[in-house]
Amino acid sequence: MIDLKHLQQRAYQNKVKQGFNTTDIYMEFCYIYGELNEAREAYMKREENVGEELADVTIYLLGLAEILGVDLEQEILRKMDKNENRRYTQEGGANRRVEG
Repeated sequence: MIDLKHLQQRAYQNKVKQGFNTTDIYMEFCYIYGELNEAREAYMKREENVGEELADVTIYLLGLAEILGVDLEQEILRKMDKNENRRYTQEGGANRRVEG
């Protein structure tokens, strides 16, 4: 199993080592958005580097979680449990949450 806490720390330490931003939270969200767009573009162009682009998104997200003091692994597990216990109905071709 992957240790996300360790990966968060590695992502953050690399930011520090390389002199990247670790204080401007708004900028970090913008970087994540930019990396996600790069992944979308790679997918749309059927490029082979989609996985690498998704890894960039994840690395930025891990770094931001570490900066904010968020235990991303615990949050993901909590949210997955919550999502799995929600109920949905189909309305007009889209899912609509009915509880949870």
